[in-house]
Amino acid sequence: MAELSTLARPYAKAAFSAAVEGGSTAAWSIGLETLAMITETEAVTELLLSPSVNALDKAKTMASIAGDLCNEGTSNLLVVLSENERFALLPEISAQFELLKAEHDKSADVVVTSAFALSDAQQNTLAVKLSAKLDRAVTLTVNVDSALIGGVIIRAGDLVIDDSVRGKLSKLAEAMNS
Repeated sequence: MAELSTLARPYAKAAFSAAVEGGSTAAWSIGLETLAMITETEAVTELLLSPSVNALDKAKTMASIAGDLCNEGTSNLLVVLSENERFALLPEISAQFELLKAEHDKSADVVVTSAFALSDAQQNTLAVKLSAKLDRAVTLTVNVDSALIGGVIIRAGDLVIDDSVRGKLSKLAEAMNS
């Protein structure tokens, strides 16, 4: 997995730079996400692996499937990816583009996993506190996992805050076994 992210990084950075220069980060985001989903369909996977179809035709076919969601920049990216046989990187390029976009926009997608459903007031309070801590606008996604027993696990990019009973019990067990 690390290899894919390493290979995808320069493409994602170049795409993001082009998107910022053109003032079209939202369009690029939609285009890349669409292309990433298209590459994961069975019919397109067969097309991309076919030695009888040349690289430029593969790029054109992908662009035509995406239709209006594929702008000139993403079409050019497809050509570059086709020349280098890197279509498999599209999902990772899209993911890294989204991280760069979030950093640029000073926003963060935060996933909160709780043992119990959180009320709207609790979610709002948590969003405000996380916004202050992370110094960016926060979009919360809340999941319920009764296996946590109690507490929450908060994930924001690389940051993970495990304040669940299950997590604390695991740490205690590790400490006792060491």
